[in-house]
Amino acid sequence: MDKILIDTDVILDFFFDRNPFAEYASQVFSLCENNLIKGYTTPVIYSNVYYLLRQTASHEKVIDHLKQLSTITDILSMDKEVVINSLNSGFKDFEEGLQNFATVKYGKINVILTRNFKDFKKSEIGIMTPEFYIKSTTNL
Repeated sequence: MDKILIDTDVILDFFFDRNPFAEYASQVFSLCENNLIKGYTTPVIYSNVYYLLRQTASHEKVIDHLKQLSTITDILSMDKEVVINSLNSGFKDFEEGLQNFATVKYGKINVILTRNFKDFKKSEIGIMTPEFYIKSTTNL
């Protein structure tokens, strides 16, 4: 079973129904919900999604969305080692460095799903868009 980190932009594509990306984000979450793949996020992703969704919805509604997300994904731990690795990594985006090193530390994730390739250039984990992932895993 594939294990994937789902980056903030993919989650926002789904919640904001941003076309044409929402279709593939929705398919990724459907695969997670049906236990065909295992999806992961991080505390930073939750914080970012909360902040951005809160711009357009009430606290209660956003919390409900995040609770739904937590039922179909797991959350990776972040600790001092993850932070220090990100600080020393040369990642141009500190936040993406945190996502990367939480993923590396967990050690079982096959790919990071994102549309933000430029900030993951230094990642040793494979990077794919949700669209490419869905189209390349048609056997699921």
